[in-house]
Amino acid sequence: MRAGRTLRRLAVLCGIGGLVMALPLAADTPRDADTENERFDCRQLSGWEAPNSAIDWYERSLWANHCYIFQARAVRIGIDGVRTLALSHDIQDGVEREVARFLDGPQLIFERRGRIGRLGWSDSGDDTPASPAGVARHLDQFYRLELGSGERIANRSAVRLDIEPLDGMRFGQRIWLDSRTALPLKRELLDDRGRVVETFQITELQPPQLHEGSVFFDDLRSPPQQPWRPEWLPEGFIDQPVDTRSERHGETVGHRIYSDGLSTLSLFVEPIEEGRERLIPGLHRLGISLAVVRHLTVNEQPMQVVVMGELPPRVLAQVADSLAWEGVSDDE
Repeated sequence: MRAGRTLRRLAVLCGIGGLVMALPLAADTPRDADTENERFDCRQLSGWEAPNSAIDWYERSLWANHCYIFQARAVRIGIDGVRTLALSHDIQDGVEREVARFLDGPQLIFERRGRIGRLGWSDSGDDTPASPAGVARHLDQFYRLELGSGERIANRSAVRLDIEPLDGMRFGQRIWLDSRTALPLKRELLDDRGRVVETFQITELQPPQLHEGSVFFDDLRSPPQQPWRPEWLPEGFIDQPVDTRSERHGETVGHRIYSDGLSTLSLFVEPIEEGRERLIPGLHRLGISLAVVRHLTVNEQPMQVVVMGELPPRVLAQVADSLAWEGVSDDE
């Protein structure tokens, strides 16, 4: 699958990712049977005291996303219309499985399996936080988190978190968490003017069950070698240690994901080949996501660069324009 179709699929997935598919979740990969994986015993959650601050509630929600088995119905309301979904999360042999199935419109099913991810590659240094506690601490540097008033969502008592960026490089959110489990029940995405651009809400949640066992953490991973790199990213965005290779977009498409623990951007780089699909340079809207497309020539090879995410357009454009190649000077 070429980059254009991959982008459209990712745009839909981004719309559901902020609520039940919390970052980071590393893809499941085969392991040596003798390898002793680091793990988290989900039964610990039943003994933890209720959080007393917004950042503690956010961290608890990350653990809940990994440790509760549930099925739900949800609605997504955005500028591209209203969609309803069926959601599920279960755990088998310490590996999570998440499924989102759209119930109207084109038949779309997204499924992924994985372990609790890490926020950075293994050689990123001691400052690379682990997930989820480290993700919450990292996030607290770039957003102001405050507790809002209690409400009722999907017939359940909920705690509201107001999340406001400390700069103009990312969007804010409001998240409602189940007061008993800390599972997210509703999310509103706010643009840089404070306007709600998407609402994602659970409408029916079957009683969640705490997993009676452990969930594995992902192995430490070394970063892949790419001939290109962005020389500028918004402060706090870290290269995500996930395997982005896919049969959907072929070996020639380079793909990296960067996140600050809440907001995420994807970077695609591929050669422009005769007769292949290409995107028009400029700004594109894909649902609530935006994509900036650039065409350039590197060592006489035409290249297409796409930066996509739920971020201000000028941020995506600056990332795209900062791309540098090894062994290629700025004037080439």
